[in-house]
Amino acid sequence: MTAIPERSELLMPIYEFASEEIRPLIKTTFSQMQLQERRDLQRLLRANISVVAPDTLVIAEEFGDWDESRRRIDLLGVDRDANLVVIELKRTEDGGHMELQAIRYAAMVSTMTFDQATDVFGRYLAQIGNADTDARAELLDFLGWDEPDEDAFAQDVRIVLASAEFARELTTSALWLIERGIDIRCVRLQPYDNDGRVFVEVQQIIPLPEMAEYQVRVTEKKRKERQARSETRDWTSYDVTLGGRQLSGQRKRHAIYQTFRYLVEQGIAPEKVAEHCGRPIDRALMSVDGEVTAENFHRLAKEAREEEGRRFDPTRYFCGEKELLHFDNRTYAFVNQWGGSSWLQAMNNLRDTFPDQGVDFTPSE
Repeated sequence: MTAIPERSELLMPIYEFASEEIRPLIKTTFSQMQLQERRDLQRLLRANISVVAPDTLVIAEEFGDWDESRRRIDLLGVDRDANLVVIELKRTEDGGHMELQAIRYAAMVSTMTFDQATDVFGRYLAQIGNADTDARAELLDFLGWDEPDEDAFAQDVRIVLASAEFARELTTSALWLIERGIDIRCVRLQPYDNDGRVFVEVQQIIPLPEMAEYQVRVTEKKRKERQARSETRDWTSYDVTLGGRQLSGQRKRHAIYQTFRYLVEQGIAPEKVAEHCGRPIDRALMSVDGEVTAENFHRLAKEAREEEGRRFDPTRYFCGEKELLHFDNRTYAFVNQWGGSSWLQAMNNLRDTFPDQGVDFTPSE
């Protein structure tokens, strides 16, 4: 592991070139300058995030969309490569245990989808007074996408730790994580007092300069892997025939949803249809008792999964008001995560298992 320079090696004086002399600025602390962690640091950095995380769009502040509401990410962002960025801030002199918090948060948000990010971003825009901004369009524009690409979104989660100083234990942990492929960065914010005015020296101290080339190689390798996945991704749309009706230009997830819906509407039990989709039934379907609205479905589904010690994620299902299916006094939602060979096999199975229902599909021209 790369050695970590002593603090005295890292900190260099900052000088003011006055008319008659060169004099050093006085080092201080955020607490001495009466700057608060959330009210001041977080507020200022959210609007100027490039100071600690270049090429990043902040999509949430104090983010905590999980059951343990006490745990909240200071700032959550997305970078130009569609990776999520967890940003943790501390005004303390050692950084505390922020790396452990950040790792926990990174794991919690790692499954976030584009649709979830859009919803989170919309709430954040409303919170800061930009409710009229279209969150989806803003996020697509930042990423340079014409439409959402769930396969490319949140392939990785980066971590940025910004603090007045970092303890040796924290920097050692950060270096160990970097050597194992985790993109974690430590940015030191050293304040100086200049006659009551606060100047801050911003310096990335982890990765260390001698590790920069290694970090670039890791990042480039991941970029090439993402590019390779993108180049081999199948964007084919399909024309689907359901009985005497044809639906043109359907994306894969919508093609299989419409097929599933059609078969259920023909009187075939949802569980029986799901048996032929190539997934365990409890992963292909979510259902609750009674014919309920979308709002009640979300609540009941969440309660049911919590009893099983699991989490219900509505963004992974077709569970809008007009998407839910009702059968035999139950309400069903069909999974929307489809692609690749699993989709093709499922569609072939549905067509071949129910030959009398007139199901067919061909690539759109």
